[in-house]
Amino acid sequence: MSSMNAETEITRNALLLYPYILNQTISYGSAAEILGIRKSELIDIYDKLGYSYLDMTMNELDSELETFRQLKKKEAVE
Repeated sequence: MSSMNAETEITRNALLLYPYILNQTISYGSAAEILGIRKSELIDIYDKLGYSYLDMTMNELDSELETFRQLKKKEAVE
């Protein structure tokens, strides 16, 4: 298999795994392991496709902070 075909196949498989990363069924590390590549390589693939690792991490952080704020409000009321 040529390098281009292998790269295309990894990209295709990475796209198939992406929804599972997004809904947190699997982690980036697990997906990379399944694909036989390093996590950093997988992040690069998604970055080239326009799926930013950092943006998703920031969204997750925002969600966590909102949950924390709600818990703090609840605590203050009780």
